[in-house]
Amino acid sequence: MIKQIKYIPNSEIDVPKWDACIAAAPNSKVYAFSWFLDRAAENWDALVWGDYRFVMPLTFKRKWGITYLFQPTFCQQLGIFPEPSADVAKAFYEAVIQNFRFFNVQLNSANQQIDNLKNVCFSPRKNYLLNLSPNYEKIISSFSNNTNRNIAKAKNNNLTLVEGISLKEYSDFMQQNQAFKIDAVQENKLRNLISIAQYNGAGEIAGVYSMHNQLCAAVFFMRWNNRIIYLNPVSSGEGKELLAMFYLINRLIENNSGRNLLIDFEGSMVPGIARFFEGFGATPEVYLQMTGNNLPFPLRWILKKKR
Repeated sequence: MIKQIKYIPNSEIDVPKWDACIAAAPNSKVYAFSWFLDRAAENWDALVWGDYRFVMPLTFKRKWGITYLFQPTFCQQLGIFPEPSADVAKAFYEAVIQNFRFFNVQLNSANQQIDNLKNVCFSPRKNYLLNLSPNYEKIISSFSNNTNRNIAKAKNNNLTLVEGISLKEYSDFMQQNQAFKIDAVQENKLRNLISIAQYNGAGEIAGVYSMHNQLCAAVFFMRWNNRIIYLNPVSSGEGKELLAMFYLINRLIENNSGRNLLIDFEGSMVPGIARFFEGFGATPEVYLQMTGNNLPFPLRWILKKKR
């Protein structure tokens, strides 16, 4: 079965067929479109089954003459599209093993674990989703007491939500307030992703302003199919004191409730962040991280530490 899979270099990928496959897949993810990968990944090739019946992006880096798979920043889930059977999934994983001696990638929630693959480990990760199809009153009935208290406090802080703030204002705000600093390369990738997402009608930036008209919280949202993806939130010190992100998310829920939509919080394995999402009634969706290291020592240890 693995013989039906071809390794295709980036320059030879049939982009219209690739994007059509991703768009039609029931497990479609915006991260897997060619326009997204072109900007998020340093390099990417592909595994393709037949005439783009199944596809898997291969996002890779090179170091010390070794080519290895690595998950790009801003791409939470990749893997195989559309949802594969166990036999198809196994064939793709075996093709990865054949072509890469080191890999650390995140599959999508429709990709399954296959046991008995030599030196391959599958680890569960959580992504948090909030269903917006009920009415607003029904949704907020699932908020935690702490979340309700914080929203009530935020509403008394004379905050204003503005949808569609400029990329420049967001970028400047992010540079000053990003909790987890990203380097210039990653920052440039994010700006490029926001620009192309906005061009494709899939991205927007929402901001919260204080009573003194100072931006104090902002989020870049990516919309695809029925998902509103909470991609890159930023709060200033003032925003944290004013509970501006609680205000922003509550308004997002209020404005989109009763519609066939999900807020995709992109999850977190950090307990405190997970509790924040759970406080809004979000529930976990499990996806898998697939890792393998068949390098000789000491490269095995060095690449693991330095990647």
